[in-house]
This record gives sequence, C-alpha cells and structure tokens, in this order.
Amino acid sequence: MKKARVLVERSRRRTGAALTGALLLLGALTACAGDNEPTSLSAAEVFYLSPHSNQKLFPLRVDGSDFTALTGKRRLTVDVPASSRDVVRLRESSPDCTGSATHVTCDIAGTLLSGGTSDFTPLAAKGSKPGDTGQLRLSYGRKDGRKLTARTRVVVGAPVLEVLTPKAFKGVRPGAEVTSPVVVRNTGDVTANGLVLVVNAGDLEFARRHANCRYPDLQHGSQAVCRFPDVRIPPGKAVTVRSGLRLRASDTKMYGSFNRAVWPLDAGPGQNQNSSKGGDHGDGPALRAEPAKTTSGRFTRAGDFVDVLLDTHADYEVSGADLHGDPGDTRKLRLTVRNDGPGDPGYAARLIFSPPLGVTVLKQPTREIDEDEYQPYCDNNGSTYTCDVERLEPGTSRTFEFTVRLGEPGKGSVSLLDIKPPGRRDTDPSDDEASVDVLG
Repeated sequence: MKKARVLVERSRRRTGAALTGALLLLGALTACAGDNEPTSLSAAEVFYLSPHSNQKLFPLRVDGSDFTALTGKRRLTVDVPASSRDVVRLRESSPDCTGSATHVTCDIAGTLLSGGTSDFTPLAAKGSKPGDTGQLRLSYGRKDGRKLTARTRVVVGAPVLEVLTPKAFKGVRPGAEVTSPVVVRNTGDVTANGLVLVVNAGDLEFARRHANCRYPDLQHGSQAVCRFPDVRIPPGKAVTVRSGLRLRASDTKMYGSFNRAVWPLDAGPGQNQNSSKGGDHGDGPALRAEPAKTTSGRFTRAGDFVDVLLDTHADYEVSGADLHGDPGDTRKLRLTVRNDGPGDPGYAARLIFSPPLGVTVLKQPTREIDEDEYQPYCDNNGSTYTCDVERLEPGTSRTFEFTVRLGEPGKGSVSLLDIKPPGRRDTDPSDDEASVDVLG
C-alpha cells in the first residue's frame, strides 16, 4: 500500500508540472498575440493639397513589435475639425471606406499601412486659397479597444522644386575634377520649407564630402544626400548651393554621367525620386544655400542627368585567321577583339564577320537565356554575323568562337563597327579590320 501511495503522489506531481508548463506556454502565446497588435500610428507632419504636390499617397504608417504578423482589419478614422472645413475636404477612394467630406472610416489591415495609403484623399476645399492651413485627425483601432492617434497639418497649394541642368561637360581630362553648380527654383504657389538635394555620382567620385551630407554606399557608384532644414524658397525664387559639388571624373571611362534630384524637406520625395538610407556624414565644410541671382535656364523637376565626356580614345584591335584544310573539313575559328586603351568606351562596338565564300558556319557563339537553354549570340542576315562586343576595359579582350566547314580556298573578313558616334574615337583604325582566309 505504501508503495502504491508513492506512485500516485509521483503521478500527481508530473501532472501538475505538465499543467503548469502548458499554462506558461499558453500565456507566452497570448503575450505574443498581444505583441502583434500595432503600438503606434504615424502620419505626415504636413500634407500639401495640390495636384502639383510630391505627395501622391497620404503618408501613413502603423508600427508595432511585429505588426507584419497582424491578422484581420482594423478601423481607421479620419476627421476634419470644424475649424478646418473651409480648408480641406475628404474623398474616399476605396470600397473599404465610407463617410462624408469631413468624416471617413476605412477597414484596413495594418500590414497595408507601411508608408502610405490611397484609400482616402484629402482635397482643398472650394474657395480656399494657396497658403491656407488646416488639420486632419486620424485614429486606428486595436482589438483591445485602444485607439492610436495622429495629426497632420494640411496646406493648400504646394512648392514645386526644379534643378538647373547644366550643359554636358566635354573634353574633360581623365581623373580631373568637375564642379557642378546647383541652382534650385520654386515654381509652386507656396514657400518650400527646407531642401533635400540628392546627387548620384554615377561613373564619377566625390572629390569632397560635406558635413551636411551623408554618403550611402551603393552597388553602383556613390550617393550624397544633403539636407538644408533652414532654407526657405518662396514662389518664383531660387537658391544656389555653395560652394558647389566637386566630382572627380573617371581615369578611363570615356562616357560618364551624374544626376541630381531635389524636393522640399517637409514634403518628402515625389514619384521617381528616392534616396538611400544610412551613410556617414562628410568631414568637409557644410554646403550652404544662398539666394540665386537668376531663375532662367533649363530646369527639370524630377531630376536631371549631366553627361561627362573624357578627352581620350580607345584603340580596338581585331585579329583574323588563316584556315588550312580540304573542302568538307571542320575547323574552330576564333576571332578576338582587344582594347589597347587608354579609354573605356563602354558598349561601343560590334564585330562584323563575313565568312569566305563556300564556308558553312556550323556553330556560333551562344548566350544562356534560361537554365540549360541557349540562343545565338550574334545576328545573322545570311551572309554576315554581327556580334556585340559589349564592354572592354583597357587591356582586356573578348574572343568569339565559330565552328565552320571549309569550302574551296577563298577570302573573308572581320571588322569593327561603332554602335553610334562618337564611339571609340579610335586614333588607329588600321587594325579595325582583318582577313579570314581559307588557304587549303
């Protein structure tokens, strides 16, 4: 009997421990489920009510410990206070939204609010004027009944910033510095509060890094993101960024470019505009924006591209071949293109192969278009093969291999053709052509 009581007691202890563990696990799962609820709602600090505004979506974001795991929809409410109804009105743009010009409710999943929404649209009220300001009040519900809130100031009208595009830089010495003036004007109907200037160096490098710019590392080239929070640009006015941006041209790339984009700091980037995150600030003197003396010239809104052309050339050389054998014999034919420099013209040339009369091409170079699937690399019009050389850095070469069946002795040729002028600007065209002969 005593042994039986001990066994029963041990069984009770194990059952109690298991039940305790299950309750702890259930509590942990409940806590995790609660953690998936959104913890904050953030909206744009300011939103411009104009068809010319950068802000196409209303900036709105829900955040939490793991809001991406949030399931189901929650109620978003947007209200126009009575004091703002002569400034802004609302229009629902989604079947998930209902309401009026002053009160809209939308049932939206929090995972969809990760930067902006088009479910509703704030519009300028009839009779409002550029510069009039008002307010929107927003709330987003949680399952526990709590509401997350945010407010946005709305402004009738919008600043429209454009950057002056200079002419292309030509005849630049390899590795030389290029100084690009930056002039920004406001063609909108309200003042631009703050300025963001983004410069993508492209094939160039930054010769100086400024304290009010950060420099993210990109996969291709580098970028400067410069902020001017205290700048104000009234409608019709312009500023010049001093002391200008100094870029260093490539030592070899004959055709390079860089581009710039600008937008108001408080409005954020518009369509087709962006900047990378991260990057350290420069240690050079800060750039400053001063009133510009002129607003004329070729300005662009979304951004610009400025070409930089080096004062150099690329000497390409093509090699031919002599084919020995009897009619019907099969031979490998290798045609090589080499860039003897000093410049790199990029995708600038094509190889033109004209086989000797009577030679049959059995196999030509191919390119892989899918796994284990290939297609001919060169175009064939029945008498010649045209092959893109693609990019050749100085000192490198590319070989095109053909398999041919010989005919009677005869002469063919291989030559180089620039894709478009000015191309390679080859100073020694004598080695741009060679013979391909069947000698028997």
